[in-house]
Amino acid sequence: MIAGLVLAGGRGTRMGGIDKPLLTLADRSLIEIIIERLSPQVGALAISANGDPARYAAFGLPVLADDLIGRGPLGGILRGLAWAGAEGADSLLSIPGDTPFIPADLVQRLSPVPSWAENSAALHPLVALWPVGCAAALKAWLAAQPSGPVRAFGATIGMRSVWFDDTPDPFHNINTHADLDQARTRV
Repeated sequence: MIAGLVLAGGRGTRMGGIDKPLLTLADRSLIEIIIERLSPQVGALAISANGDPARYAAFGLPVLADDLIGRGPLGGILRGLAWAGAEGADSLLSIPGDTPFIPADLVQRLSPVPSWAENSAALHPLVALWPVGCAAALKAWLAAQPSGPVRAFGATIGMRSVWFDDTPDPFHNINTHADLDQARTRV
């Protein structure tokens, strides 16, 4: 089984410190759109977010806080891998909570693990399919350094890039108000 994890723990500093997954497109939150797109592709789904989990309670999914605080998105992925393993999954799909246009066949295209998405815009190391079995390696890697780029850890487990030539960019993420305005023109 493949589990899914929406990474909703970012600080949103370029948007004034808001929870970007709760921003709206066409009267729906980004996280609601992402959950709708992910649910048919995975056997279980959770949200990675530190702080008050009540802000995501309306979505009816487990809200996972990082076990290792201050490790960035890899801290969320580590917690997600532990949760996915407990759910009986053998892999975990991670998606940033500000990426509402993910393809409906993302899991199929990223399989087999380990892999992450790439397109002409960039490498997207958080749009990734992780083997649950890499949790111990990730925990050791995070223990050896306070933080590090997702790409650096991914290289240690042999992540491969899967090319997406979809247009418009299915991995357009919303980091600024201009990004949000551009996304609103797509819906």
